[in-house]
Amino acid sequence: LEQAVSMIPDGATVGIGGFIGCGHPQEFSVGIEESFLKSGHPRDLTIMFSAGIGDGTDKLGLNKIGHEGLLKRIIGGHWGLIPKLQRLVFENKVEGYNLPLGTISLMFREIAGHRPGVITKIGLKTFVDPRLEGGKMNERTKEDLVELIEMDGEEWLRYKSFPVNVALIRATYCDEDGNATMDKEAATLDSLAIAQAAKNSGGIVLLQVEKVVQNGTLDARKVKIPGIYVDGIVVSRPENHWQTYEAHYNPALCGEVKVPVDSIPPMKLNERKIICRRA
Repeated sequence: LEQAVSMIPDGATVGIGGFIGCGHPQEFSVGIEESFLKSGHPRDLTIMFSAGIGDGTDKLGLNKIGHEGLLKRIIGGHWGLIPKLQRLVFENKVEGYNLPLGTISLMFREIAGHRPGVITKIGLKTFVDPRLEGGKMNERTKEDLVELIEMDGEEWLRYKSFPVNVALIRATYCDEDGNATMDKEAATLDSLAIAQAAKNSGGIVLLQVEKVVQNGTLDARKVKIPGIYVDGIVVSRPENHWQTYEAHYNPALCGEVKVPVDSIPPMKLNERKIICRRA
């Protein structure tokens, strides 16, 4: 872990996988915090993530790396579960952007493809529109990451591409060459796109897994991250590789089994149930 973290240069732009607790490489969050508190490095990182990665407390997910000096800029699609990062933005200690979650997910693919960004109507006439706030969350945040453009007589927003220097992603198993499967993961998320974005930006990909297995023993059809993308592998400690923040492993969440519908307690009839029914 220490060797992998030492590969992250100061000032790097880091793409990070995860959705709440699913698919988040918690071992790297722990290792980066430990390294920064011990040596002051890595520092001045820009991090980009689509979904919220945390548990709403200061303990898990990206909250581990919520330190002034460690972070310079935060680009996120959901901020509700990362109070330590919220405080850094509210106190004007880091640059902060809140861009649409799905758009950030697409941005990783556009960066990987050397394209100029995501062109979409999502965000027009909202706080993401550069005519309003441009997704900027405090006074310290100056650079325009979103541009208003016109095509065919219509207004669009362009979310600008930029290099990703480091990808931090997670899988269940990988072989000695880094070919990785996600047998026990609840979702594959943006993992492949983040890896491709980093490699095609000339950067590195660091992979957290539960176990490394011998070459030739994985089913090639299950490989989600080809080893050609992977520069470093860290075998995680079990406490940093929970499938979700609710349980270390629930086979129903990765499709290994199906739970009888009758065994699931019905939700109370409240606003959440009404929203679920409408959805």
